[in-house]
Amino acid sequence: MTDILAAANAIAAARRNGMPLQPLAGDAAPRTEAEGYRIQEALRDLLSADFGAFAGYKIGCTSAVMQQYIGIPHPCGGSVFAKGVHNSGVSLWHADFVRVGVECEIAVRLARDLPPSQAPFTADKVGQAIEAYLPAIEIVDDRYSHWQTMGAPTLVADDFFAAGCVLGKPVARAAAPDLLDVVGRAIINDVEVSRGTGADVLGHPHNPLAWLANHLAESGQSLRAGQIVLTGSLVKTIWLNAGDKVTMDLSGLGRVEAGFA
Repeated sequence: MTDILAAANAIAAARRNGMPLQPLAGDAAPRTEAEGYRIQEALRDLLSADFGAFAGYKIGCTSAVMQQYIGIPHPCGGSVFAKGVHNSGVSLWHADFVRVGVECEIAVRLARDLPPSQAPFTADKVGQAIEAYLPAIEIVDDRYSHWQTMGAPTLVADDFFAAGCVLGKPVARAAAPDLLDVVGRAIINDVEVSRGTGADVLGHPHNPLAWLANHLAESGQSLRAGQIVLTGSLVKTIWLNAGDKVTMDLSGLGRVEAGFA
């Protein structure tokens, strides 16, 4: 049986020290994604003093381009901490990350809880619980000795690359465009490098949100009012160099910017 606390402590130490995580060994190595999520929950408690209160979730591998890139054919969730949530225009230090990257995302802020008693959740049901949509830069960190061989259970245990986000101005659900038509443009140093659409995220960004609500309900947990959820990248991860300026432009939702000095 996996030693959940030993695994969480090992990951927390690497995160605090800014060191690449080595493969977990012995009883600390998760064998399944279910064990990975149990470690993730324990890690959340360990990291809150360093990274702030738990603020919501990120969902990874929700588009074909990302599933092919990471090599995992289904969504995976991770934690978002308050100190990692930034407003558009923020300037961050490139050196504060092991290998920092960015993704273009549609984030949601929830207006009400989605308790397990209401499961199973559909895309329509979770859509009705959304207060607002926000253009978002997800900040990811390749903080692994070699992520390609680390294995999904360990990546899940360590929040699946999550390192924070930058959020633009919220757009109320009633005023939002059809998310299928939203075009996300990833712009680095004023040059567009890639683009995708809301339809690329599991067919519609509400689909990964429903997946997350159902995933949490299976273990008696729930999404909560006020939480932020990053629904997945419209583009392949873009790895940054020091000095890069990042802009994500999402048609109908707005722009969000950040610098990495």
